[in-house]
Amino acid sequence: MSDPLDDFFDEPEIIDETPAPPPRKKRRPGGFLNLLSGIFVAGTLVVALLFAIIFINPQTSLNPLPPTTLPALFLTWTPSPTPKPVLPSTWTPTPSPTVTQIPTEIPTDTPIPTLENTAIPTADLESGTTFGKQDGSPSYEINTFHPDAGCSWLGVAGQIFDNDGNPVSGILVEAGGTLGGVEISGITLAGMAPNYGEGGYELSLADSPAASSGEIWIQLLDQANLPLSDKTYFQTFDSCDSNLIKINFVQTTAD
Repeated sequence: MSDPLDDFFDEPEIIDETPAPPPRKKRRPGGFLNLLSGIFVAGTLVVALLFAIIFINPQTSLNPLPPTTLPALFLTWTPSPTPKPVLPSTWTPTPSPTVTQIPTEIPTDTPIPTLENTAIPTADLESGTTFGKQDGSPSYEINTFHPDAGCSWLGVAGQIFDNDGNPVSGILVEAGGTLGGVEISGITLAGMAPNYGEGGYELSLADSPAASSGEIWIQLLDQANLPLSDKTYFQTFDSCDSNLIKINFVQTTAD
């Protein structure tokens, strides 16, 4: 049995009536992430808008690397057409030493036609005038008048003189015969080869030296293609030191 005195001497139970503090609210971590997401989305929209503005107008001040503006082109000088030179109504070319080659021999009764735009002088000769070889003709020399051809050339050339020793132009000079079995035929005009002097002529015979003995001849003709000299036959040599044959003619009086 319990002692009644124990119940009397037991300390009374003290009840704490102080109100308890309200519980603290717990912070949720999702709020900070939502804030960051909002900032990112806003920044993305701003960047997209900036790119759209630059794409539409690349020259905008918002573009840090605007394209280079090309300068405007303008003409500083207008060329004028250059007029073509007009030849005079009458024109006489300077005679050149080019030899006129005729593939076939011209008949004696056919006059030589006058070349277009070529002034052919007419020799002032008395009736019965003839020509013969000048003393010392023919002579043989190195081809010095065609340095580009060198030894790849063979020809005959010279001058024609009257009784007083004056050069005569306007006389036809014809060459013919055979050289190594090949027919030779050519004609030119005295005065067409000034390299050999006034009244000079030149006829090309072959493209290389060749030996022959009295197979080639040369003759002077008047404008009617009538002979002014006999056919003068001459030799040729297979030598580069003798590929230019020089034959001069001088006027004689017929008996």
